[in-house]
Amino acid sequence: MKEIEAKKITEIVKLLCIEANYDLPKDIFDALKERIKEEKSPLGREILKNIIKNAEIAKGKRVPICQDTGIAVVFVEIGQDIRIVNGNLKEAINEGVRLGYEEGYLRKSVVKSPIVRQNTKDNTPAIIHYNICEGDKLSITVMPKGAGSENMSALKMLKPSDGIEGIKNFVIETVQNAGPNACPPLIVGVGIGGDFEFAPYLAKIALLRSVGERNTDEMLAQLEEELLQEINMLGIGPQGLGGSTTAIDVHIETYPTHIASLPVAVNLGCHVTRHATFVL
Repeated sequence: MKEIEAKKITEIVKLLCIEANYDLPKDIFDALKERIKEEKSPLGREILKNIIKNAEIAKGKRVPICQDTGIAVVFVEIGQDIRIVNGNLKEAINEGVRLGYEEGYLRKSVVKSPIVRQNTKDNTPAIIHYNICEGDKLSITVMPKGAGSENMSALKMLKPSDGIEGIKNFVIETVQNAGPNACPPLIVGVGIGGDFEFAPYLAKIALLRSVGERNTDEMLAQLEEELLQEINMLGIGPQGLGGSTTAIDVHIETYPTHIASLPVAVNLGCHVTRHATFVL
């Protein structure tokens, strides 16, 4: 049984919060540069150049890429052969978020009550997803999720008879309704299956996949390509000011579901779809 000190987890989460907010993932950065060559709108090309320049400044000067440093969403893969010692996992993660947001000069955006709206002043509690797996490794991914794109995400319980066309229509309708509010160009995460609460989890997990990495299922990979093309024909463009780059990728994740259900969730990632991972 491998033992991991709780304080080590806190230190890792602290660093991941800062890294994720300062450094745009390389695959997203490279994809934005590629899109400049294909963007049909002159204004769209200028916006893409400014987005890239902004990411370079953030990385070079060690400042946040975006003023909205998000709510901390943490994905934890826990090997069944490890044991956390001298503390518990949940509190270790939240302490890491507290320290990371303080030391990284990151905006604290979490309110204690969704009704009273009193700021917790340390960006906790984090939203934590746990997944038990084989082995003796602990993988931690921090995804700071801004409200602009999150607010425009959606869930719909389709009927099985709605089929592929129903799924496509809902995904495209969600992006169209988001317009400029989700800060395009987007990464569009789509979760299909499971149940009412699992489909949005799948959609968020989908945002972690690298740009250009297709689903291993051939049919789903083709659907990702079709959706990407159709979304980029909407004309929303970079920052919603028109153009042919509304999204830089679409990722779909699926899970078995009930014979009478077809849950579909769309979680939008803005042009600053941030995340950072460390494996202990």
